[in-house]
Amino acid sequence: MLTLRARKVNNYNLYSNHAWFVPGVGGMFGLLGWFLVGNILGGLVIGIVSPFVPQSVITDYSMLVVYPLSFLPAMVYAARKSQKNSLFDTGYQLNSRHFGPFKAWQMVLITVLLTFATMISTDYISYLNFKATTSTPAMKAFYDQIVELLGQMMGGPFWSSFLLTAIFAPIFEEWLCRGMVLRGLLIRMKPAWAIVVSALFFALIHMNPWQALIAFVAGLVMGYVYYKSGSLILTMIIHFVNNGTAVILSQFSSLEEVDFWIDIIPKGTYITLSVVGVICLYVCLIAFRRIPLEQKRGNIDTVALNID
Repeated sequence: MLTLRARKVNNYNLYSNHAWFVPGVGGMFGLLGWFLVGNILGGLVIGIVSPFVPQSVITDYSMLVVYPLSFLPAMVYAARKSQKNSLFDTGYQLNSRHFGPFKAWQMVLITVLLTFATMISTDYISYLNFKATTSTPAMKAFYDQIVELLGQMMGGPFWSSFLLTAIFAPIFEEWLCRGMVLRGLLIRMKPAWAIVVSALFFALIHMNPWQALIAFVAGLVMGYVYYKSGSLILTMIIHFVNNGTAVILSQFSSLEEVDFWIDIIPKGTYITLSVVGVICLYVCLIAFRRIPLEQKRGNIDTVALNID
């Protein structure tokens, strides 16, 4: 009797029980739908427990429950689809390890530098976007509401804000946006389109125009990193460094109300930093370009099967 069994691979395969679900555009919207269901589920859970829990606890810690719950339906859906497909379809690892001429520690350093370079070089884009989208009183009021809402979400102690923003967000959002959506699109369409569409998806789930633009740019960068390396760990590092830096800086009272670096840095210094940021961004992307591609879909490994 012939049976198929997934073979254990030497490389650490993050979320291995999702490897056989390879969503296309339709599957991407399916995941988005389940993500929205998760948001509703999280709100219902908080609504149920709130009469029995002090309001201060709800205010400070509710997002630690709501945020993971918002991804749970999509993860269960992907796991079930993957299990169904695993007997007949090829699986593709969510996390591979293709570093080309670089050692792992070198890749981590390049990735961290890439993150800071992206943050610096896109600050002015974010500033222009803010000016353009808050030019009317209605949009400015909407922006203030978003800022207040985000402030309430991050209003707990430092450790809870850091856990939510710098740990939970990289793990769950990278699973969804790169590990599931981009991986699936790379299998099904041209890489450039796959990276752009996944970046748009990443922007969409932020649900406001101010975070969405920078999320789109960051999504393009992380999409290219994932395409060349196949590493979900590296994109998580980008996400961690970006979000962790923002949370840490928010703890300084002098920076608490600062939205953009252009507001506090002298013009000449700001221009110099922006130019340096663009140069560093280019150099880091060139480093990733040196990683050879093993197939057109990018360096995403298949999950090998044994036939017994």
